[in-house]
Amino acid sequence: MKTASDLIADAKSRIRQVSVAELQQALAGAAAPLVIDCREPQETNLGRIPSALVIPRGVLESKIEAVAPRDTDIVLYCASGNRSALAADTMQQMGYTRVASMAGGFGGWAAAGGPVES
Repeated sequence: MKTASDLIADAKSRIRQVSVAELQQALAGAAAPLVIDCREPQETNLGRIPSALVIPRGVLESKIEAVAPRDTDIVLYCASGNRSALAADTMQQMGYTRVASMAGGFGGWAAAGGPVES
């Protein structure tokens, strides 16, 4: 039997993670990735990364295909990086080949002084 921590660790071993600094650099470039906030609406009301698309983790699988082709460069984030790791793992199983989770999540983004919009 696996715990939630086991599932998260397994997912993180199978996905690519990017740092806050790597995402900030990518967003400043010409080919910025699609950023998806997979937190719940009451969490995103506290602030989010500018231009991030909000798709809560609970509906990601049913909504993502209408939003992004499978070869889109995507970075997911949540509060701390755990739900986004699970989401990235699931998206890889769905055939998304250029998906990553932002390590540290929104908390890490805010702590690093990243821009936040409400």
